[in-house]
Amino acid sequence: MLSSKPEAREDTDRAENHMDLDARLDDAVFEKPAPRHPMTGAQRARIQAQNRRREYLERNPAYFDNLDHELADPLLYERLIKKFQTPAERQAEDQAKGYGRILEADLFRGEQRLSQLGGDPGGTTTADDGPWRGEAVDGDDGRKLWRDYLTERFVRGRDDDFDYDPVDADLALDVLAARDAQDEWFDDEEPCWVAVDAHVGRGDDGDEQAQKCGRGETGIQDF
Repeated sequence: MLSSKPEAREDTDRAENHMDLDARLDDAVFEKPAPRHPMTGAQRARIQAQNRRREYLERNPAYFDNLDHELADPLLYERLIKKFQTPAERQAEDQAKGYGRILEADLFRGEQRLSQLGGDPGGTTTADDGPWRGEAVDGDDGRKLWRDYLTERFVRGRDDDFDYDPVDADLALDVLAARDAQDEWFDDEEPCWVAVDAHVGRGDDGDEQAQKCGRGETGIQDF
């Protein structure tokens, strides 16, 4: 008669392996996520300033009409804007810019091309990776991509000709913070309904409303 000890030992080993596997799975499933590190004061200030800059652009779309923005990245401007301009549009833009700015943009564009030929694929461009790096489908798409690039450049504080201090200190531009505070207020507000009571609180003008708010009073009648 063969001994059953080897089989019993194999069963024990399999059971122990299953227990180890279950323990590892439990640890992986129920492992607590690492807590997010709180933002520093500098990080909060930077995010606040960037939000205010975005709101400034929403309220001042004329910022994008400044022809000097071409100098931010002449090659990118040429690929997204000038490529799709009609001869009449290009002539009108050149007249608006004047000879000096045309020459400056052409010189900068030439420097960018020389840098690329010298082995620097980015040249002296200031544009980071973004959707504007792709090819524009048409003029409308090119203008949108150029606007996206200018927005990102402005929000990051890279427009050296712009005075950011008044914008960064403007409390009226805290739209996101005000919206969050309003949402929090509505979340905390208890349901209530307002009715006009002919016998309560009637003043000299005879038109005073009595607010009836209470726990569970939503203005919806239950039948």
